[in-house]
Amino acid sequence: MSSDSVEEWQVVRRGKGASRKFRSHHQIPSVCLQEQLDVEKLVRRIRDTVLMKILSLDQLLVSTSLSRPSDSIKTEGQQDKDTEATVRQQLECVCYGLGSFSSCVSARYQLAMLLLLLDIPLKDCSLYDPAFSVTEKDILRELGLTVLTENEEGKRLATKPTLFYLMHCGKALYNNLLWQNWNPHCLSLVTIIGNCFSGIRERTFERELKRDYSYINKAVDLCEERLLPCPSRLIDVFSDTAIITFSSDRLNKLPSSTWTDSPEPQYQHCSDLEIILKQTSVLDSRETSLS
Repeated sequence: MSSDSVEEWQVVRRGKGASRKFRSHHQIPSVCLQEQLDVEKLVRRIRDTVLMKILSLDQLLVSTSLSRPSDSIKTEGQQDKDTEATVRQQLECVCYGLGSFSSCVSARYQLAMLLLLLDIPLKDCSLYDPAFSVTEKDILRELGLTVLTENEEGKRLATKPTLFYLMHCGKALYNNLLWQNWNPHCLSLVTIIGNCFSGIRERTFERELKRDYSYINKAVDLCEERLLPCPSRLIDVFSDTAIITFSSDRLNKLPSSTWTDSPEPQYQHCSDLEIILKQTSVLDSRETSLS
C-alpha cells in the first residue's frame, strides 16, 4: 500500500531516558488561513510524527559525518568534544524538492525527518520548492526555517559544512549540486541525504548517465554511501535513501585532471529533466533571439 494512502499519523514517543525535545520555534504556529487548509492540524501532524520507530536519530548520527569533526581536525580529549560541538553549530542545511506537504503524506514524513535533523541542532536551514503554496511558506517560516525566493537549480556552492536534504529529487538537481562544488575543498564540505548515487547509476542507461549526468557518474566512485533503513510500509517515502559524504583525504589523492574539465551541465538531450528550471526573463529572451 502506498504511503500516500495513509490518512492518520501515529504519535511516536521517545524511549526512556531520551531528553531531546523540539525547540521552541517548533510550536504550532498561529498562521492565518490563506487557503482551504487546516494549518494548526497540519503542523501538529508534522510535529507529532517524530519517526523514532522509523529511523533512530541516534543511529542516524552515528552513520553520518554530522556527529564527527571534519577530516582536517584531529584533537584529543575535551578539545575533541569542543571541536565536534563547533562543527555542529557551523553546519548549515539546504533542502530542495520537499514537495507540497499540505497534500502529500510522503512530503510530511520527509519534513518531519528534517525537523528531527534540525534538533541536532544545525546552524540554519533553507528550503526551496516551486510547489510550495503561500500558506506552506508561512508554516515553514513559523517553524524557524528560511524559505528561499530564488530557484537555484541546485547550484549552491558549499563554503562551510553543509547538509543538502534532497529526498527523491531529480537527477539534474544532484548533478547541478555536484558540478557547482566540483573541487576537493567544496566536495569535502558537502553531505547529502537523498537518493543513493549507485542506485541512480544502476537505473540509468550508461550512455545517458555519462552524457547528461556526468558528475553523478563520476561521484559514485568518489563518495561514501550509507543506506538508511526503510520499513516496508514507508517504501515510497524513504526507499533508496542514503547519507552521502566525500572524504577530503580521498579527494586530495586524486590527480588534478579530475577537476580541470568541468563544464556546466546543459541537458539539451533530456526530454524529461525532472527539475523545474528558473524562468528566463523577457529581456534575456530578447537578447538571445537577437544574438
